[in-house]
Amino acid sequence: MLNEINMAFARADRLEAEAARARALLDRLESAILAKAFRGELVPQDPNDEPASVLLDRIRAERAASPKPKRGRRAAADA
Repeated sequence: MLNEINMAFARADRLEAEAARARALLDRLESAILAKAFRGELVPQDPNDEPASVLLDRIRAERAASPKPKRGRRAAADA
């Protein structure tokens, strides 16, 4: 009986160590994926796409041209 308990604890220790290694690998994988995403390496790039700077300028111009929504006061709740 004592031997079975010791074996179970040893197995639990191995599983815990394996889980810790897996967490460390996942952290590295997440960092690698984010780095590739910021470099634009996750999907093939279309050379016909407009540069981000042009897109951002267009968005700014569209926002400046559109009317701003009015911000009114909220009506007080009737008590």
